[in-house]
Amino acid sequence: MKSNFYHSKLITFLIIPSLLIVTSIFVFLKLPSSSPTNENNDCHQTNLPYQNSKLTIDERVTDVMSRMTDAEKIGQMVLIEKNSINNINDISKYNLGALLSGGGAGPKTDTPLAWLQMINNFQDAAKDTCLGIPLLYGIDSVHGHGNVLGATIFPHAIGLGASQDPDLVKRVAKATADEMAATGIYWNFAPNLDVVRDIRWGKTYETFGSNTDNVAQLGVAYLEGTQDSSSGYFNVLANPKHFIGGGNMIYGTSRNKDFQIEEGNITIDEKTLREVHLPPFQKAITAGARVIMVGTASWQDTKNSDNYHLLTEILKNEMKFSGFVVSDWYGVYLIENNKYNSLVRAVNAGIDMIMTPFDYKDFVSNMQKAVANEDITKERIDDAVKRILTVKFETGLFDRPEALAEGLSVIGSEEHREIAREAVRKSQVLLKNKNSVLPLSKTLKKIIVAGGSADNLGRQAGGWTTEWQGIDGNAGIVGTTILEAIKNTVSKDSEIDYNKEGNFANTNNLADVGIAIVGEKPYAEGWGDIANPILSPEDLLVIEKVQAKSKKIVVIIVSGRPLDIKDYAKNWDGIIASWLPGSEGQGVVDVLFGDFDFTGKLPVDWEL
Repeated sequence: MKSNFYHSKLITFLIIPSLLIVTSIFVFLKLPSSSPTNENNDCHQTNLPYQNSKLTIDERVTDVMSRMTDAEKIGQMVLIEKNSINNINDISKYNLGALLSGGGAGPKTDTPLAWLQMINNFQDAAKDTCLGIPLLYGIDSVHGHGNVLGATIFPHAIGLGASQDPDLVKRVAKATADEMAATGIYWNFAPNLDVVRDIRWGKTYETFGSNTDNVAQLGVAYLEGTQDSSSGYFNVLANPKHFIGGGNMIYGTSRNKDFQIEEGNITIDEKTLREVHLPPFQKAITAGARVIMVGTASWQDTKNSDNYHLLTEILKNEMKFSGFVVSDWYGVYLIENNKYNSLVRAVNAGIDMIMTPFDYKDFVSNMQKAVANEDITKERIDDAVKRILTVKFETGLFDRPEALAEGLSVIGSEEHREIAREAVRKSQVLLKNKNSVLPLSKTLKKIIVAGGSADNLGRQAGGWTTEWQGIDGNAGIVGTTILEAIKNTVSKDSEIDYNKEGNFANTNNLADVGIAIVGEKPYAEGWGDIANPILSPEDLLVIEKVQAKSKKIVVIIVSGRPLDIKDYAKNWDGIIASWLPGSEGQGVVDVLFGDFDFTGKLPVDWEL
């Protein structure tokens, strides 16, 4: 009895734990994991069909997809903000396919070389994945490569809209793309094709204005300039946004307590949506758009990222868009509070790549769960990944040479700054010119200059420069302020007296002309949503002080949208809408002193 007892105990000791181990392994294999392991044993091979640039893109996509595990496919569908990656090895561990820099998110120092080295390090990590699929790296270079120290800062889109010059816009886009490509970044979240109908929206300056035809024409020009394919692949991938109707959101309908319009509701009917907001996207697709970004707005109380009718029935089926659809910042998770449900709804609605932009481990886990539960079909995953990989091949990510330090000299080059200066002068709109006060003579004896925007590159540049919301001051931007440009332009015998607050010495001799350079402090969407865009009390006081010391006054307004000046404009001799001119303030002065004529036209209504 005793021996049988111990024999039974031995069986229990050896067999039952073994069964538990086997069962645990089985369960582990069945459950989704937030830390996927690569099941492909044929890793890091060379001379495979998808690596052969002589094959067609379709052949290469078909081959690489035939080698991909579910985990690798899911990794291609997520777009991550680079600062959320705590360990660079997670790029290969989770098979991540796309990264981005949010506004101001770059290396510790924002020099061109530091940017290049950072991007190359990320791409080296991507090469460690089994199939070595390159990263698609995106950034908001919406008016130049504005996060990089020394880059050329072009006028924001609202100023380009005033130029109504497609050739100019195309050259601006190409110059921007050249500076981006020099740092190894090949995806620009631009152009913005929103047709703005409410200037209280903080994104007004990111648009080409309120005229659908002008938005469409300039949007196509920007796309073509960005996607120059003379090398056999896109120089940089353009990204028309924000599909669709964002410029028509109703003030005060945002569910985000910090915003008033951004993330708000669009109430127009489908006929108006199609007539006003759809044409720029249709023309961009015809011109070769390969990525469309979905906005964070709702149309008739349904989030655009959850709208199958908009994304699949209209965009993909009706408009024949064969590229990929990407969501905007955290946009997918605005659908409902449950992240899993939001993700499932967005992917099934037609989103191919999700800008999470942070929780990639959570994303991977939820996507694995969704596939295991058949809440998202493998066919939908394959469709999304095929679209993404096709665009990666079109952008040359598998074939183009690595960007090198020698190419960084293009950033902020004289050629690009001359294009920017041209863009500035062609964007200036002459709102008032009483008794032909403009252009000014370069030989005036005395000119006084004042205002918070006179000697401030940050205010000239606006948002999406150095930081998301921009900066107020001259740090981090290389360029020429309007004040500096005035001093560079007038005769050596002319006296220029500058005081920011307009505090000039008491004298009986009035200045020949006073120039007040005023406007908005930098902002981006959300924080720029305000009920009544106006000049500040400080600006109005400066104008009053300048007028008291001058025979005539010219007011230059540096802003991202029209400001309400109806009660004051009648007292001013000259008024110029300068928009947000960027780094080349000399372009403002080119028309101020008559070297070039004013040719800009209002891209949005401005009532005086």
